[in-house]
Parts: sequence; C-alpha cells; structure tokens
Amino acid sequence: MTKRKTFSEIHGELLSRYPSGQAPGGVSVDAIAQLRLQSPYDTHLDIARDMAAVMRADMAAYDADSAQFTQSLGCWSGFHAQQMIKSVKRLRGTVKGTYVYLSGWMVAGLRNRWGHLPDQSMHEKTAVADLINEIYVSLRQADEVALNDLFKDLKAAKTDEARRAAIEAIDSFESHVVPIIADIDAGFGNEHATYLLAKELIKAGASALQIENQVSDAKQCGHQDGKVTVPREDFIEKLRACRLAFEELGVDHGVIVARTDSLGAGLTQKVPVSQKPGDHAAEYLKWLKTEQITEANPIREGELALYQGGEFVKPVRLPNGLFPFIEGTGRARVIEDCVASLRDGGADLLWIETDTPNVDEIASMVNEIRKEVPKAKLTYNNSPSFNWTLNLRKQVRTQWLAEGKISARDYPEGNELMKADYDATDLGREADARLQRFQTDISARAGVFHNLITLPTFHLTAKSVDELSRGYFGEDKMLAYVKTVQREEIRRGISAVKHQHEVGSDLGDTFKEMVAGERALKAGGHANTMNQFAAE
Repeated sequence: MTKRKTFSEIHGELLSRYPSGQAPGGVSVDAIAQLRLQSPYDTHLDIARDMAAVMRADMAAYDADSAQFTQSLGCWSGFHAQQMIKSVKRLRGTVKGTYVYLSGWMVAGLRNRWGHLPDQSMHEKTAVADLINEIYVSLRQADEVALNDLFKDLKAAKTDEARRAAIEAIDSFESHVVPIIADIDAGFGNEHATYLLAKELIKAGASALQIENQVSDAKQCGHQDGKVTVPREDFIEKLRACRLAFEELGVDHGVIVARTDSLGAGLTQKVPVSQKPGDHAAEYLKWLKTEQITEANPIREGELALYQGGEFVKPVRLPNGLFPFIEGTGRARVIEDCVASLRDGGADLLWIETDTPNVDEIASMVNEIRKEVPKAKLTYNNSPSFNWTLNLRKQVRTQWLAEGKISARDYPEGNELMKADYDATDLGREADARLQRFQTDISARAGVFHNLITLPTFHLTAKSVDELSRGYFGEDKMLAYVKTVQREEIRRGISAVKHQHEVGSDLGDTFKEMVAGERALKAGGHANTMNQFAAE
C-alpha cells in the first residue's frame, strides 16, 4: 500500500522550492500542502492498487483469526457509501474491516437509464464503472471536508504546542476510502468482453471483482428460478480474463470472487466436449439428467448421445434447448465448482449463493471444499431475499423439537411463526440471538471472510421515505420530519445535518481564501443558517 506523505514531509519539500513560504502569485505553501493531502491519489486506479493490498492484509488476518472477518453493505450511490463509512468511523473510530459492496441488482434496479429492471444484466455495462467512480468521488470528498476542518485548527493555532497537535491530527487522519467489491454479473458476454469490462471497473477503482458462473445471455438473480450455469472450463476462462485485467493494469493483488449459483441452478445451456476422463467437462457432464436409449426410446434425428458408464445415453433436452441436471445434485456441483475456481481459475474468494441462511448448510459445503483447498474463504450474501425472521425461527423450532425442549403444539409449523405474537417468546428471543451472532458464527464455522448485505440501501430508502411520507402527508406534518429525521441526526452526531458543510461549502470558502485572501466572498458567514447547528 502506498505510504501517504505527512504534512511535515510535504511542507518541507515545498519550502525547499519556495523558501519564502509562498509560491509564485503569493499562494502559501500551507495551502498547497493542504490540497495535496486532501487529494493523495492521481487516479482511481491508484485506489484499486492500494485497496487490493488492504484486502490481502485483511485476508491474512482472517486466516490467523476467524474473528477478523470483514463486512460491507450494498450501496447504490456515492452518498450512501459515504454516509455508511462515516457512521462506521463514528461507531468504531476506524474503518478497518469495512468495505463497500456494489450490487449489479441495484444497478439494474436503480441506476438504469432504461428504468427499474430486474437483475438479468439488463443495464448498460458502463453503469457499474460509473457507480464505482461516483462512490470514490464521494469517499474522497468526505476526506477533503474532514481534513479541511483539521486544517482550520492548524490555521487557528496560536502556539507551537497547538500547531503540533493540529499537525498530529492531520497526519493521523484515517481516510474514508475503503475497498469496493464490484459485481460484474456473468461477465456481460464472452471472455474478451469480460476482460474489457473488468478493466473499466478496475480503472474506476475496484480492487475486487465478483463474477458468477451463469450464462451471460440468460443471467438471472441468484434468488430467482431459471438459472443456467456454464461449463467449468468456460467459467475458468472468465476468471482468467479478470486476472489478466488486474495484471495488465498493475493491480498485482487484485481479488477475484468466484460465485457459484449451482445450488439453485438446475439447467445448463451447453454440453461441453470431454477430452479425457476426469477433466472439467467430464465432471460437469456426469450430473446431466439422461435417458437410456432403448427400442422404445430410440435415438432420433437431431438428438445428442453421450457415452457414459460403458453405454450411450441421451441427455434430456427441454423444448427451449436447455439441458437439466439430475435433481438433488446442486450441493455436489457447488463443491466441484469451488475447487475448480480456486485451483484452476486462480480465484481468491468464493461465493456460494444459497436459498436459506443456514450456518450448518454452508459449513458442511466449506468443509468438503477445504479437504481439497485448505484455506478456502468465502464472501457470503446475507441476502434481503431471505425472510430472516421466519427462517431462523423455523430453525430454532426444528432443533428444539429434535432435542425434546418443546412439543409440536407449543409453536406453529409454518408462516404463522412470523407473527409479532412470537417476538417476546423464548423461541423469538433465541432466533434474534442467533441473528445477532449469525455473521460471527458463519465466519468461525464456515470460512466466511466477508459478510455483506446486497440490497440494504434499496430497502432502507423505501422504508425511510415511506416513514417520513406517512407522517408528513398525514397528521404530523412538520413534526414528522423533525422527529424522524432532523432530531435524530442531531442527537446521533450525523454530520449530514449540516448539509451545506457536508457537500463541501467550507471547501469552497477555504479555496477562495487561498486565492483571494481577505477579498474572499464566503458562504459560511454570519447569515449562514448552518450556524444553528454549530453547537451540536
């Protein structure tokens, strides 16, 4: 990771050029030093290189201690990402272990010039790169605003001790810039198209790319039906395309997350050619659903035949031309996918898309994978597509019934468990306790290095706007805004309550002072209404 220069180092270099303390035109070296510290990256590609090194260090820390897992939330705008990172800094005092997840689902659904569309690669390829760029612009501006405030303290320092303290605060400042894991869907085309798009995402700042083993032209959301996977050698070629993109751009530590949708995917589009027993094609073909060729079921014109187990059989083919797998083979295919992606595709992390949040299920698959690749690590989707309350309550009920702690009459079996009536019951409290420790458990027991929620800001925005609208357009009017938004912002210390400052109005004032001195016409004067929040 690039070592950031200190204020004193930059200041000293500038003084060696301008011993008077002023550059031509009368600009002070303090002003130049501030601007350089506020903008340490020349391009977002530099960010990708630095953040890849951060991720590698975090992965090594996790290998040593599984409690050191990382987390992210999916963000569909730069402002969402900025406010998330600011919140983490207020809570923890550091952003270490915090990333941003960039969801293709949210790009398709919310950042799409063609409208709100489903997660089927139905958005412009460039929209993902544009959002990565926007997020880093927002995170870098958060740095600029915060550092500008620290430089105000430096400018106001009247003693050497106060100046040293201000410089120490500047030099120990922790950036809001964190790694982004970017969803490249199924690659948006063939391996060359994947490579070209991967380069754009990396140049925008992505240090990690997540790619799935579905067919590009039939891509579905991982939590929808109708998923179609590609043969493993095809997926490996796309993993290699991503690696070449990282290497070409000098992102030596770029991270590739190989996602398998095989647990819920029952179809394939392509019957690969097997060159020898045990190759990727043969291992993929063995799971195809087949029929025996008999006099009653002969091979017909235009049909395919496979030689398996010493005889010719017909792969079942649907009217749409797709080939189904044998029912119940998803788990075995997932394990083979993961081993192939790590061993032959050079992937760094795995993503297993599941249909329920079950620690035991994930752990059992990871244990199988780790027999072949001992340090296999996962990124796990704590998906809003799961009904978490219902799933966890059902898991507790099933376990307690098996252990004899309850009878079948104590709690209902189905969706009735979702009712608020069960919130304060022993079962409801136990389910909530398991939710609270879910990420810790799955990281310790199932090799999950990174926990993320794909679509939280989609749901949060819908809920928050609904909450405000119900009050504002209903009985409460202005009280709805003050009570649910502004009062909470003030009491929690959310910096966005000073919205002018949040978007950089003070940066503009500072720059005007740098070039105009006392002549500067500043926005932050006595009449600025943001002064009403100055004491908060």
